[in-house]
Amino acid sequence: MRDLSGIVKAYDIRGVVGEQLDAGLVRDFGAAFARLVGGPTIVIGHDMRDSSPELSRAFAEGAQAQGVNVISIGLASTDMLYFASGKLDLPGAMFTASHNPAQYNGIKLCRAGASPVGQDTGLGQIRQDAENQVPDAEGVAKGTFEERNMLADYAAYLNQLVDLKSIRPLKIVVDAGNGMGGYTVPQVFEGLPIEVVPMYFELDGSFPNHEANPLDPKNIVDLQARTKAEGADAGVAFDGDADRCFVVDENGDPVSPSAITALVAVRELAKDPGGTIIHNLITSHAVPEIVKEHGGKPVRTRVGHSFIKEEMAKTGAIFGGEHSAHYYFRDFWRADTGMLAALHVLAALGEQDGPLSKLTEVYNRYAASGEINSTVADQAGRIAAIKDAYGSKDGVTIDELDGLTVQLADGSWFNLRASNTEPLLRLNVEAATPEAVVALSDEVLAIVRA
Repeated sequence: MRDLSGIVKAYDIRGVVGEQLDAGLVRDFGAAFARLVGGPTIVIGHDMRDSSPELSRAFAEGAQAQGVNVISIGLASTDMLYFASGKLDLPGAMFTASHNPAQYNGIKLCRAGASPVGQDTGLGQIRQDAENQVPDAEGVAKGTFEERNMLADYAAYLNQLVDLKSIRPLKIVVDAGNGMGGYTVPQVFEGLPIEVVPMYFELDGSFPNHEANPLDPKNIVDLQARTKAEGADAGVAFDGDADRCFVVDENGDPVSPSAITALVAVRELAKDPGGTIIHNLITSHAVPEIVKEHGGKPVRTRVGHSFIKEEMAKTGAIFGGEHSAHYYFRDFWRADTGMLAALHVLAALGEQDGPLSKLTEVYNRYAASGEINSTVADQAGRIAAIKDAYGSKDGVTIDELDGLTVQLADGSWFNLRASNTEPLLRLNVEAATPEAVVALSDEVLAIVRA
């Protein structure tokens, strides 16, 4: 029996094509998914990677061999696949490795209505079935295969949720990173009073210009420079599968995902007073403060889309945001969509006369370190050492909802979490000033890296 533990992750399937992932294996994943959801129909989409069309077709063949019908929407962003799953009320599979390098590919799965499939909600069963190589269903007619383009429907739906037609004219630079934003942005922004300056819109899964991961500062350098050179009102960057967006202001300065979370939360609360807003425990403390100030109910969760979506379903939350630039909307089947978050930011900007830097400064209350990674052999031991070092200090509170979160008496705090896939500890620090962030980071890292 083959061992697929190396590629079946907590939330998706991901591996190196030709070494860990090939058409034969993906056919088995398709069969296993069809057995899990029981049919009668699933929807699939794929990104621009060279291997994606072949792998998505193999997945479809595996599902069809189980008697399940397949609707293929072809090229798509991940949130476009979620849209199709929600609109058609069908289970879905998206072929993408997001921001991973060109040699990778993967599969993100969901049940009908874009409900997530993770390790405990079906992915473990899919792995087990695929390891045993699912036989074709006997005595069952092969499922049908239909191609359907849903790009126009996706764009129209987003534009129903955020009205941009009456805002003042804006000029924005968009860096698609040769990913799926280059496919979706032209359709979504057509007819709006927004001049789009495109960067790297050519679909190219080899990522010739830079990695399609806008959270890494080196990958937004081009966007920052172009935004300033064009005299644009803002810059927006999407990751490879365009489910995350990152924003820079008119000066090219990054707008933190926490500030975007707070801004969008305020807009959603204006439509739905008293609503619940989800934020993960690494977002700035400014987020729950601002949510409360606008009459909302902040709810803190673990990091990760399955936890966010689960909590949104449980609480009826209207919106959720993560430090990683994932944004979740009740009106989008509780799924994450970077495009919808970007439209909210541009609507907020265009509804008033000031620059984006002025608009967002009210959401930036504290200084933050960003994620600092340390390679550590004994992750649990180092976390225990941090707990011992800070647990006895006056005014300190500690919780272990996700890793270790330490709140200090002066209002500063940090979270230390182990990576699920690498021998890394991830540190995030927030404090009143940049100097205080550096001091606290150095103090914690001295113990982590000892």
